[in-house]
Amino acid sequence: YTHMVRSPVIGISSNCCLDLPLADALEKLSQHTAFVEILSSGNHSLFDYGEAAASYPLRYSVHCPVSDGNIAEPNEKIRRASVEVLAETAEAADKINAEVLVIHPGYCLEPALFSASEQALLRSVEELGNLQEEYTVRFAVENMGSLPCLHFRTPEFLPIVREAGLGFCLDTGHASLNGVLEQFCKEHPCHLHLHDNDGVQDLHGACGCGRIDFEKVLGCGAESAVIECMTWENTERSLQYFGMK
Repeated sequence: YTHMVRSPVIGISSNCCLDLPLADALEKLSQHTAFVEILSSGNHSLFDYGEAAASYPLRYSVHCPVSDGNIAEPNEKIRRASVEVLAETAEAADKINAEVLVIHPGYCLEPALFSASEQALLRSVEELGNLQEEYTVRFAVENMGSLPCLHFRTPEFLPIVREAGLGFCLDTGHASLNGVLEQFCKEHPCHLHLHDNDGVQDLHGACGCGRIDFEKVLGCGAESAVIECMTWENTERSLQYFGMK
């Protein structure tokens, strides 16, 4: 991959080490990369363990909590609370000089409320665009997988993200499941989530085990990328695939 002109630095997401305390996870990951994405949840919550991150000389991105809240929730109190959690995460991300804050665009489990959920998401995106100006970290909205309850599965939603002044995190596995990876690669993502699958399930498998053309993905102009596998074994296989181990 050294021959590609604009290939981004490849880091590792901490979600392959969620069973470890954040300090131990960072110790392990720092032996393989100088760039780590912290999934701010559980053992790795920046609200509780941010000091551990500040003690390592690493470059960081931060993934917002995925189970706490839903910015596409039609219930306004829950939606506002969800945006507030993202604002607090952005503040914690700034404290460790994180470069990117990855944000999930939400979901709707009740089909009858999907339109109301879309409207809630539009309000949240506009608010996040305003919040972006208060923080140094770059907000980046991530495209989601193939489940029908999820928002932002195809590039059609990108103009709304752009109009709000937000960045775009391209998740390769999610885009591949939806058959839109090639389209998304042309949309100038600022950040990449790298993992592979069989085209059927969102495996977050080792890079190179499935059908994704990572050479094309890494050539799409993104500034940063992280391997986002669920297990350390698949993370190691991905490191080998990219010639990092």
